[in-house]
Amino acid sequence: MSAYGVRATEHHTFLLGGDLPVHRLGFGAMRITGPGVWGEPRDQREAIAVLRRAVELGVNLIDTADSYGPAVSERLIAEALYPYPAGLVIATKAGLERPGPNRWTPNGRPAHLRAACEGSLARLKLDRIDLYQLHRIDRAVPLADQLGALVRLKDAGKIRHIGLSEVTVADLEAARRLAPIVSVQNRYNFAERHYEAVVNYCEREGLAFLPWFPLADGSLTEARGPLGGVVTRLLRPGNPAIRRVAKRLQATPAQVALAWLLRRSPVMLPIPGTASVRHLEENMAAAQLQLDDADLQELAG
Repeated sequence: MSAYGVRATEHHTFLLGGDLPVHRLGFGAMRITGPGVWGEPRDQREAIAVLRRAVELGVNLIDTADSYGPAVSERLIAEALYPYPAGLVIATKAGLERPGPNRWTPNGRPAHLRAACEGSLARLKLDRIDLYQLHRIDRAVPLADQLGALVRLKDAGKIRHIGLSEVTVADLEAARRLAPIVSVQNRYNFAERHYEAVVNYCEREGLAFLPWFPLADGSLTEARGPLGGVVTRLLRPGNPAIRRVAKRLQATPAQVALAWLLRRSPVMLPIPGTASVRHLEENMAAAQLQLDDADLQELAG
C-alpha cells in the first residue's frame, strides 16, 4: 500500500445513535497534547495540520476529552476546524480529573459533570455535543447520580447521545436501565481482547464500540526525537503473523491491526490517534486494506 492519500470513507459508515452517520475509521485526539497527555503539544502547527488533514481524508468522527491536556485537545480542535464542516461528529468525555502528567482521578459527582460539559461546549464552540461519554464510572458515586446528570444535560439539549468508557457487560446493562446508551469506548486491540464480551454485546445490541489504543502489538507508535520532532518507530517487534500478513499485502503492521479491527465487527469504530500528519495518512490508508478469510485464519493462528 504505497498511496497514503486514501480516504477514511473507503469503509462503510455506521449510524451512531441511530441518527449520526460516521465513517468507521475515526480519529482520536489525545496525542495532540503534550507528553503525558499534559499541556500544549510540542509542535502546535503539526497538531493543527493533523486535525485538518484528518477531515480532508474524510474523517467525520473525532474523539477527545476535557481531560486531554486538560482542555488542550478540545481547544485545538476548535482552533483547527471551527466553523465545522457539515456532518462532523465530535465526541468528548468527562469524569476524569488531571492532577498532573499521566495522572487520572475519577470524579463522577453530578456538579463536576455539569461543569465539565459547560467547559467542553465553550472550548469546542458547540451548542450541543453529539456524543458525550462518561470517561470512567466513579465507584465512589452512585451510578444513578452520574447518569442522571448526563440525562439532564441531554434533556436540556446540551448533549445528543450518551456513551460509556471502560465498562463491563454488567456495567453496561446497569447503565442502560438508567439512561439511553449508544456507545462504549474500551481498551481493545489485536493483542488485548479482555473486553471481547463487551464487543459481542455491543454488536448484538447495535451499540458503537470505539476501541482505544487500537494499534497495539506490531503497530506503530510515536517517540520524540532528540530535537523534539515526532519519530515513528516500532514499540516492540510485534506479532509475527501481523508482520507476515503486512508483508504479503504490502502494508504496515499498523494498517493490518486497524483492518483487523474493522473486520472484527460492523459496530467497531477505531479511533487511532497521532501527532504526525505522515502517521495519520498511514493509518487512514488502512481503510482500503481488505483482509480475506485466509488472512484472518493466519492472524488467528
